[in-house]
Amino acid sequence: MTEDEGLGFIPAAWVHARGELALHRPQVMAIVNVTPDSFFDGGRLHDGTAPLVDATLEHARRCVHAGADLVDVGGESTRPGAEPVDPQRERQRVVPAIEALRADPALREVPISIDTRRASVAEAAIAAGASIVNDISGLADPQMAPLCARTGVGLVIGHLRGEPRTMQREVHFSHLLTEVTQELSTRVHQAIEAGVSRASIVVDPGIGFGKTAQHSAALVAASGWLREATGCPVLVGASRKSFLGAITGREAPNRLAGSLAAALVAVDRGASVLRVHDVGDTVQALQVSRSIREAFDTVAQRGASPREALH
Repeated sequence: MTEDEGLGFIPAAWVHARGELALHRPQVMAIVNVTPDSFFDGGRLHDGTAPLVDATLEHARRCVHAGADLVDVGGESTRPGAEPVDPQRERQRVVPAIEALRADPALREVPISIDTRRASVAEAAIAAGASIVNDISGLADPQMAPLCARTGVGLVIGHLRGEPRTMQREVHFSHLLTEVTQELSTRVHQAIEAGVSRASIVVDPGIGFGKTAQHSAALVAASGWLREATGCPVLVGASRKSFLGAITGREAPNRLAGSLAAALVAVDRGASVLRVHDVGDTVQALQVSRSIREAFDTVAQRGASPREALH
């Protein structure tokens, strides 16, 4: 089977530079933002001048202890309206954090993802120990795909039109699902043409990135659609985002329940990876959901069908 013949065949594992992550259950990616202006935590892992490495280590340890399968380190806020960060400054934020995470005995086996749009930052992060690149821009940097191919890292291809600073100014889709699917498929083909293995690629519909609240809500439930169309597992990052506020009227600190609801819908509709702030709560929600389904299946196999039970 060639790479392009793989449409419809979803890999059983997500291959990255240091191994693979099995996809028989949803993988939980913990958000670790070493920025001074994170939309949710307000930059508690950065003092305004440099990342707080000890605080970052402790946060990552807590996430892994709570059940995170991998951690996603970011040095640039990509919230709507955010100003771009100079690549050198972005490297100065993420490299010390990744080096510390990789050197920590408690985190040595945990895959590290670098959340960046820039190949130069990704290259430095990979050298520091990252084994996955999470690119929300969908390979806008022409050097990103060749870098990922050369280093054998896992790759998240996100959907984004424009850049975070301006992406919410003029949002327009004639047919949301068709256009997001086509644009992601084009980027997947670009990555494969550059030498990236399909087994290393995960796609992300870009919840909240150049989308209305209705668009984002629809894309949470579109994982099966996107998975079948692109031939790649799907990552959903809905945690604490503004579309949840549009639905509930709650500000980011009070969107936990909405985030968990979105996570469960995403998994039910076929998502393989969840990018979240609240690891322990998400893991618990997934455990309960899975256990309820398994309990019903076990009991149902022992009994009559619903119609038979009435006679």
